[in-house]
Amino acid sequence: MSSETDIRAAQRPETDVLIQQIADYVCETEIDSGLALETAHYCLKDSLACAMLALRFPECVKLLGPVVPGADLPEGARVPGTPYELDPVQAAFNIGVLVRYLDFNDTWLAAEWGHPSDNLGAILAVADYIARSDLAEGLEPLSVQEILVAMIKAHEIQGVLALKNSFNRVGLDHVLLVRVASTAVVTRMLGGSRDDVVNAVSQAWIDGGALRTYRHAPNTGPRKSWAAGDACRRAVQLALLTLKGEIGYPSALTAKGWGFQDVLFKGETLELERELGSYVMENILFKIAFPAEFHAQTAVECALELHPEVRDHIDDIERIEIETQEAGCRIIDKTGPLSNYADRDHCIQYMVAVPLIFGELTAESYSDQVAADPRIDALREKMVVKENPRFTEEYFDPDKRAIGNSVQVFFSDGSKTQKVSIDYPVGHRRRREEGIPLLEDKFERAVRGQFGARQAGAIIETMGHAEGLAEMQVHDFSSLWSMI
Repeated sequence: MSSETDIRAAQRPETDVLIQQIADYVCETEIDSGLALETAHYCLKDSLACAMLALRFPECVKLLGPVVPGADLPEGARVPGTPYELDPVQAAFNIGVLVRYLDFNDTWLAAEWGHPSDNLGAILAVADYIARSDLAEGLEPLSVQEILVAMIKAHEIQGVLALKNSFNRVGLDHVLLVRVASTAVVTRMLGGSRDDVVNAVSQAWIDGGALRTYRHAPNTGPRKSWAAGDACRRAVQLALLTLKGEIGYPSALTAKGWGFQDVLFKGETLELERELGSYVMENILFKIAFPAEFHAQTAVECALELHPEVRDHIDDIERIEIETQEAGCRIIDKTGPLSNYADRDHCIQYMVAVPLIFGELTAESYSDQVAADPRIDALREKMVVKENPRFTEEYFDPDKRAIGNSVQVFFSDGSKTQKVSIDYPVGHRRRREEGIPLLEDKFERAVRGQFGARQAGAIIETMGHAEGLAEMQVHDFSSLWSMI
């Protein structure tokens, strides 16, 4: 059969294998990994901490609320840390924006990268909407355990798709995978059948993908901070449309000439590198110590280690050599003027210069006020960034998933610092014992910074007991976080 005939054939094809694999996983797989559930508990705490920290920034807060003034939904889905009660579509956007805004939530790095906790925007919004609706109808509401399981499954879909399939190389943004994963999971949460999940996921792929241009020079901008919220919003909308009876498109990926693979993926086949289970949640990377694009996390640690040695000799620096992975070279090696927060937190040179000078890197470090310090750009101009092949190799090694960087400073008198090299950031699974106390501290500081003492204490106490939290009904959990 010719290609042209294939394109024109009207007979409905079999559903794409990848779409079926996602639907089977969401509908049939039981999550029994204690490690995954434990890590999901920490991930929930970390993500909500990120959301509370984001509420301190007016540029984030302006994005929140209903689509238009007055379009609230009493008894709808609540937005943590705010008084908003919204329809689940807009609530998903709000929560997704909060979790993602500061680039401080968890990360997954492979052929594609991304932030699987971005899916929490859709999951929390839909869970609270369902729980409050069920309560009003006299039904048993969902428990937080169901949120944790949904998180594990969304992490797994997004993360395993990212292992082998590189969307960034064809110019598409990774939030495409948030839309796909969230659509699958929330369709099931809303009571969808396997066929419903298949249909909704096909719709998610048909949406295509946002261009990555807002993450890269010369167009880097704040859209990258709300793109995941946008993906969550669309996922919930697609799930609801499907449950109203919208049909799916069985060869959304593979249709010749018109499917995702031919149109947007250069004809390459999308596939899963491993069976879907709980691998991604078990190995997720937390951003604990500082909000920095994850390929630069260990570079920041190196710079902090060098700070005591160089802080009094900034003007004497002749050259700074940074070695990173290929992905780091490709996406965060940035020269020239940096015009906004989003520009700066995706520039490895900026993320190294600030801790070398100040001994810290915080969300405020990317502000216009801090960036105005002339020493930062002066140091950036003295930096040389290059790939270290070992860092790249170990970045892709499934048994390591390292994110190595090294930093060395050379002075005008011919002296130099040691070459500081770190392979695994503090948020890596290999450093969990060291990282979890820091995560707990991040969580407590974020909660106490947003709520009064009594409410903050109740949140911290409740979130501190994993077993009791898992059994808690979702509407009670959400009310803990509401400002009403």
